[in-house]
Amino acid sequence: MSKRQSAKYKLDRRLGENVWGRPKSPVNRREYGPGQHGQRRKGKLSDYGQQLRAKQKLKGHYGDISEKQFRRIYDEAIRRRGEATENLIGLLESRLDAIVYRAKFVPTIFAARQFVNHGHVKVNGRRVNIPSYRCKAGDVIEVREKSKQLAIVLEAVQLPERDVPDYIDVDHSKMVAKYVRVPSLADVPYPVQMEPNLVIEYYSR
Repeated sequence: MSKRQSAKYKLDRRLGENVWGRPKSPVNRREYGPGQHGQRRKGKLSDYGQQLRAKQKLKGHYGDISEKQFRRIYDEAIRRRGEATENLIGLLESRLDAIVYRAKFVPTIFAARQFVNHGHVKVNGRRVNIPSYRCKAGDVIEVREKSKQLAIVLEAVQLPERDVPDYIDVDHSKMVAKYVRVPSLADVPYPVQMEPNLVIEYYSR
């Protein structure tokens, strides 16, 4: 449900990992890459290859953020005090579309971006339609009254495949979530191993 809706699982096939932990992922059936040479034995990745792969995986998990936007997030993570890897994850998880997805208001991160874009979400009582809007600890995110009975919302709440992390406090009966705190890498329920340290290395070359 974004600019890449029809091809979103290509990333899973290319990386050989179920990046979003979805049961429909083709990796659940075929762990090898796409195309006629997909089953060939993979060579060992160079350091650069590992860094690039880590970047593609992390960028893809958040709905395939544009390279320009992702670079901006990296630049801010470096500028901030503290560990750059933790800053990077904290900034990504503070995006409004990421919180809407983690709170299980929608089934996928792609749906979260479209859901916010179409004005279905309010932050602290004010409508916000920018998916990259950065939330702060203590912000209250809610689904607008008119949107609470949408099929996509009702479906997402029932999804058994993922739980709401403890840095988001959610009341699904009211469709309200509170962003309790900025998480660390260990707090985020990634379905695959993320290596933000390699992403930092990739950009700092």
